[in-house]
Amino acid sequence: MASLAAIALQPSNRAIGAEALLALRCKEGELALREKQPATAVWSLGDQALRFKRGDLLDTSLGNELSAPVVLNWRGIDGVSSIEPLLTHPALAPSVREKFQIPLRHAGTHLCDPALLGDGAPRPFRSLPLIVNESEPVAVDHDEVLLIEGWRLRPDGTAIAAATDPAGTAPVYTINGQLSRDIKVRGRERLRLRFINGLPRQVIALKIEHQDVTMMALDGQPAEPFLARNGAFALAPGGRADIYVDVAPGSGNSQILMHDGEAAHPIAQLVLSDEAPIRSENLPAPSALPSNGLPAHLDLKNALRVDLPFGGDQKEWLRPAAFAASTAPTFRAKAGRTVVVSLTNRASVTSVFHLHGHHFRLLDRLDDGWKPFWLDTIAIDAGQTQRIAFAAEYLGRWLIEAAETNWSAPKLLRWFSVE
Repeated sequence: MASLAAIALQPSNRAIGAEALLALRCKEGELALREKQPATAVWSLGDQALRFKRGDLLDTSLGNELSAPVVLNWRGIDGVSSIEPLLTHPALAPSVREKFQIPLRHAGTHLCDPALLGDGAPRPFRSLPLIVNESEPVAVDHDEVLLIEGWRLRPDGTAIAAATDPAGTAPVYTINGQLSRDIKVRGRERLRLRFINGLPRQVIALKIEHQDVTMMALDGQPAEPFLARNGAFALAPGGRADIYVDVAPGSGNSQILMHDGEAAHPIAQLVLSDEAPIRSENLPAPSALPSNGLPAHLDLKNALRVDLPFGGDQKEWLRPAAFAASTAPTFRAKAGRTVVVSLTNRASVTSVFHLHGHHFRLLDRLDDGWKPFWLDTIAIDAGQTQRIAFAAEYLGRWLIEAAETNWSAPKLLRWFSVE
């Protein structure tokens, strides 16, 4: 059997804490969303996932070549208040370029999402995966990013943005900008697949046929490894999941299916090589990914308690275009205190909640423990309440997002402060 060290993906040679340059342009782009038809115009930051290392300091420049203002939402990047959209980091006007820095404190699968101001825009936005590799070697053979996006096309092939009436449009799904993707694998190869739900409003379920799926991280933070039931798992819009698959010899090709709530769509497949398995037996069961240092304990007894309804007719929530930092905060927390938030979805459909700047634990129903993973985004069924808890570690002002899972539903915002 090959040793773990022999197959580890080695981290970059850059020293921890080194500066890394990142140049981004918001610009016109296009995708081939219809076979043998002209490409569809979209707005984009680029086509290739960004990869850096934990501890890097991103020296970032952003240029806006579009006709509308843009602001970036860095999903998974905790504690950097200077880049918090709309509160401390204003929207970037057309034809303007700016510079800023981002310390990458946490390894994981993150997302640069330019669509916070994209509701009803002339074009839909593409998100850009941001991968922060662990400082330590991680024992996998293959590391693949899989960005799943959804589009609504008119008969003429043009695409509409979210918060637009989808009547007369048809859904199209892509993976890494393509209508399908083949991933070549060998028996007993250990894959790390980083799935990202880049759809603006839909919760999706994913399943890999004929393979066991081990959940390793959610929303960019390591989890206690656990097997996905029947090889399937769900992701809210903007949600991310790192999974391990030890390819079963003799399993044949394995379809990767995405269910959008109405039907299962084959979006990719693992194509099993005719070569002999990569090793004579499977690797040992995976241990947890290296910790990012989130707290092992949350003081629920002395926590600040907040009730936060969303969905339905909630006048305190504002659309991004109407949002102002002068509005009253939802709550104020002292730095270091645990915050417990009761989230009640008053909409008639599933709604999605996203917390900025911090990751949270999903609490058990009795409020005396939590699930063995961290999240920054959660989908809550109509009429249901979920409780979350987080440590208010980072000073600053932070957004809270909510949106119903209808294409035409607007994104809504509030904010909180840590003082």
